[in-house]
Amino acid sequence: MVKLTILTAISGLAVLSIIFELVRRRQLREKYAILWGLVGIVVIPLAIFPGLLNPLSRAIGVASGVSLVLFLAVVFLLVVCIHLSWEVSRLEEETRTLAEDLALLRTEMRERVGQ
Repeated sequence: MVKLTILTAISGLAVLSIIFELVRRRQLREKYAILWGLVGIVVIPLAIFPGLLNPLSRAIGVASGVSLVLFLAVVFLLVVCIHLSWEVSRLEEETRTLAEDLALLRTEMRERVGQ
């Protein structure tokens, strides 16, 4: 159990340091950095004190705190996937609109040059 606790704490610290480095290099936007930074900050105390969620899990009828963490992690990742799918869809639409506008501008420029 101690090895898993240490591994989880190291993973949380790794997530925080990777997020910090990506923001420093301007490869990750701040809105996502805050989200993943919060994940890292939540993981570290849960790794050091794995029984922290046991009272909450018993209160809501979940077998153990570990099961609750796993469930919440799956829900969190599902929400992140849905959000990223929405972002990609929005960006695809924006890219299509920009490509159409560019094509119209090019056509207009060719017509003006040809006159």
